[in-house]
Amino acid sequence: MMKTILVLNGPNLNMLGLREPEVYGSETLADVEQTCREYGGGLGLVIEFQQTNHEGQMIEWIHHARRRIAGIVINPGAWTHTSAAIHDALIAAEVPVIEVHISNVHRREDFRHFSYVSRVAKGVLAGFGTDGYRMAIQHYASSLEQSNA
Repeated sequence: MMKTILVLNGPNLNMLGLREPEVYGSETLADVEQTCREYGGGLGLVIEFQQTNHEGQMIEWIHHARRRIAGIVINPGAWTHTSAAIHDALIAAEVPVIEVHISNVHRREDFRHFSYVSRVAKGVLAGFGTDGYRMAIQHYASSLEQSNA
């Protein structure tokens, strides 16, 4: 049976490849999605990939994930630093969470150093560019393989 990983992307990530390429690189979100789907598929995982600029939509996707998927990879964008609602939704989902940031948020503005999501995440990947998504998917594949052994 194929296991599903939900990859969620928050506000402005639809602008990857256009917005601040010196910080976020030149890959588009479509490029990241294709990489995640191909990489996950090669590891026997189904990847559901979503992006929204609307916090309520993100919360709905997280709620729908409850007990339906094996893990969440989330790049919450600016909601990282502002959304207690996403924090609470991730707790309610009862699904392992890995937080991903393309840039190293700890080398940036002070307001980016706090994360509501990190408080509920199994792990955080920051500063590895879009490779952070692949690293998170690899972690889930390894964890699921160990739990099935």
